[in-house]
Amino acid sequence: MPNSKLVLYSYWRSSCAWRVRIALNLKNVEYEYRSVNLLSAEDNEFVKVNPTRKVPALMVDDKPLTESLAIMEYLEEAYPDRFPLLPKDPIQRAQSRAIALQVTAGIQPIQNIRVLKYVGEQTPGAAPKWAAYWLIDGLRDLEDMVSRSAGVYAVGDKVTLADLCIPSIIYNAKRYTWNVDVSQFPILCKINDALAQIPEFQAAHPDKQPDANLNA
Repeated sequence: MPNSKLVLYSYWRSSCAWRVRIALNLKNVEYEYRSVNLLSAEDNEFVKVNPTRKVPALMVDDKPLTESLAIMEYLEEAYPDRFPLLPKDPIQRAQSRAIALQVTAGIQPIQNIRVLKYVGEQTPGAAPKWAAYWLIDGLRDLEDMVSRSAGVYAVGDKVTLADLCIPSIIYNAKRYTWNVDVSQFPILCKINDALAQIPEFQAAHPDKQPDANLNA
């Protein structure tokens, strides 16, 4: 367990930072929020924390941890008795990790600002349609995955690591930029609605962050 207060470097609408905020809330871990504006020029202070210039970064006893899944795994191991994020059953643990990876490694990376900026530079005006296509393709696979494991939540009837990854990807799909009709993914929508009733998920929502809409 860390000896000092954790510091989370975050951007209010970052999918990756969002899921880490949920994990911190569920684990009831106190932390300091430091905003990083991903849309601005390079932040020299943050580059020292994470040379890849990506959020989130979690400072633990002056040691920066990066990549959302790695951070969530750290929190699970550092605070094992506070709201376990992984089921005890090994099959359900694998299912939870697989669903999380489908979002974090399969769907979300191609929605990154840097990726979409490059697509737009190569083919002006193409980024929104391109992003929507891959969102739908990835969500279709994700819907099939959760159909095999879901109860109230993505894996059974308890919140797991998988669920922490769902709100942000549904939120992104519904944004006006992509305007994806998420009703074609009824299981994911049902899970997302259930998660939206949980206070720790509500508190992690982008609109509740101190830098919300300041750096839109």
